[in-house]
Amino acid sequence: MKRHKRMGSSLDEMLAKDDSLAEVEAAALKRVIAWQVSRGMEEKRMSKSEMARAMRTSRAALDRLLDPANESVTLRTMARAAKVLGMRLRLELG
Repeated sequence: MKRHKRMGSSLDEMLAKDDSLAEVEAAALKRVIAWQVSRGMEEKRMSKSEMARAMRTSRAALDRLLDPANESVTLRTMARAAKVLGMRLRLELG
């Protein structure tokens, strides 16, 4: 059987060349955060109304946070959600 050499680059390399790697990573991170908040709410058996009230924010702001595709969420909103759920928001540049 003939072995083929690697034909192309990794997806990360391709996206980096295309200048879209940061956007793809940000979108993936937002999906993870939305999932973690949703899961935390389920574990604490909190409704959206209860969560928004505890965060001292609007239901609309919470809906933006829980929408995996919506990237217009502030750091303050994410930090408040983490605090209500007994978590901590950590950010880093790498």
